[in-house]
Order: sequence, then structure tokens, then C-alpha cells
Amino acid sequence: MKKLLFLSLFLISSASAFAQHEVGTLSIQPKVGLNIADFRHSGGSSPRYGLAGGVEVEYQLTQKFSMSAGVLYSMQGAKSDQTYYTIKTEERVNVDYINLPIMANVYVIKGLALKFGVQPAFNVDSRYKIKGPGFGLSGSLTNVGIDVKTFDFSIPIGLSFEYNNFVIDGRYNYGVTRIISGDDSRNSVFQFTAGYKFCL
Repeated sequence: MKKLLFLSLFLISSASAFAQHEVGTLSIQPKVGLNIADFRHSGGSSPRYGLAGGVEVEYQLTQKFSMSAGVLYSMQGAKSDQTYYTIKTEERVNVDYINLPIMANVYVIKGLALKFGVQPAFNVDSRYKIKGPGFGLSGSLTNVGIDVKTFDFSIPIGLSFEYNNFVIDGRYNYGVTRIISGDDSRNSVFQFTAGYKFCL
């Protein structure tokens, strides 16, 4: 009898932990995490690792479907190794954005959601860093004649898993627009965050 009671309590608590939020619920989720960012079509670049953080608001439209919108600071860019007259250097381009993801969330099972949407973004910082043997240079990309576009647009897709209001989110942001005038490079960002939902 005790075993049956324990099993019943466990199943009830598990169902509660994984339960979807009620229809009509509005929640706010502070989140922070890691970006693995690179440039598509840049030729030979490697990822920049940076932080991502901000807040998202989600509205539960049905048991299986919700919409969310957020504001995230996102450290993006890329780096590459170059050789000039036998001098090897590491060159880094840092482009940071305020991202505004607007996502549709489809809950395929309790706690697990498929996510897709659109993401306008605005560039707030663009700098270069060059490191070589015994020297280093850094500064604004604008000051060296590189015109970073103010507006960026990406298509984010991903997955999230929620347990007891804790949310782990992984998504890929596929850059659509060009980053720099006169160049075909576009953003490519894997983003992993952890957050906590507060129901309002």
C-alpha cells in the first residue's frame, strides 16, 4: 500500500513538474547563455564565443501552442588566422547586437517545444582585434572604413525543455541579411541559454 501511495505521489508531482502553462498564461523569462557565432560566406573564418542574455515574454495561446517575444544582447562575430610576410596573426571581428526574437512555440510533448520564428536585430558595437607576435591592435571597424550594417535579420529555429519553470533553450540563428556593405558575409549563430519562467 505504501509503495502504491508513493508511486501515485511521484506520478502526480512529475505531471505537475512537466505540465504546460494554462491557456491564457503570460510568463516572463530572464535568460543567459553562450553564443557560438561565425560568418557564413566569409571563407576560412572560425567561431567567436560570446555571451547572450536578456528576457523573453511568452503567452500560452493553447495547450500546445504559444508565442514569445524577447530582447537579448548577443555577442557575435568571427575570427581567422592570417599570415603576412611570414608573420602570423589572429584577427577577430566582434559585432554585438540587440536581438528581438519573435517565436512560435509548439509543445510536442509536455515540457518540450519546437521553436521557429523571425529575429530583427540592431548592431550596437563593431570592433576589430589583431594579435601578432609582440603586438596587438584594436579599434572600431568604422574607423578603418568597414561599414557594418545597423540592421540585421535572422531566422531562428530550435528546441527548449522546461522542468519546474527552469528552461534550457538551444537555437540556431540563420542570418539572412549581409553584415557588411560590399561583402556577402552573413551571421550564423548557435545559441544556448538557461532561464526561469515567472508567471504574471
